[in-house]
Amino acid sequence: MEKILTKKKPEKSLLKPLKKTGGRNISGKITVRHRGGGVKRLYRIVDFKMTKMGEKAKVIALEYDPNRTSFIALIEYPTGARSYIIAPQGLKVGREVEFGEKVSLSIGNRMKLKNIPVGTFVYNIEMSPNGGGKIARAAGNSCQVISQEEKYTVLKMPSGEQRRILGNCFASIGVVSNAGHRFQKIGKAGIMRLKGRRPVVRGSAMNPCDHPHGGGEGRSPIGLSHPKTPWGKPALGVKTRKKKKWTNKLIIKRRRKKR
Repeated sequence: MEKILTKKKPEKSLLKPLKKTGGRNISGKITVRHRGGGVKRLYRIVDFKMTKMGEKAKVIALEYDPNRTSFIALIEYPTGARSYIIAPQGLKVGREVEFGEKVSLSIGNRMKLKNIPVGTFVYNIEMSPNGGGKIARAAGNSCQVISQEEKYTVLKMPSGEQRRILGNCFASIGVVSNAGHRFQKIGKAGIMRLKGRRPVVRGSAMNPCDHPHGGGEGRSPIGLSHPKTPWGKPALGVKTRKKKKWTNKLIIKRRRKKR
């Protein structure tokens, strides 16, 4: 854990229970496999909208959040109200963050995309006005403002995709903290069990009745021209995005292909 964290115990008023589902839906059927167990933890209520506009808030602590890869910052408003926000890189205790339609270009400040200069890195971006931050919230993630086009702002996504987003949407200045998370070594299977991930079995190790890849003598190939899911659907590299999705017109450049 990085030394920047200053507080171990979370704010009690910003906690709520986190019920485990084990990958099951309301009917009790497993809809997400390989889920279950894990350590018990409480959910930290993070303010993704930041609705208190025009008020400067002071950063009083930087904390670890077991529910996300990034760190979170505890801020306090002049009225005494406190809330959690996603902490960007370089944010320190004692600094002030401000939310408004147009504020200074400092790390952690939040304003409308149309007022952010070209080339600036932003995170926790709204997809629709007042919808709350949805894009670039994971550790080390950020988007870059490429250009301003009438009512739209063109952003370069972490995937390389270039996309138009309404300029009235809010975004925070900076890059999400804990960029070293991607280099974390799991070390042993028990760590994944603590995270609530159960063991995964290869399809080729199963019987034909359990998986399309199953069967054969010894360690044999899958016997198919392309891999399939356990339910017989094409897998690995198949495009699942709808061809006629209305937001396609907002995408200028598709994401880069994996090598």
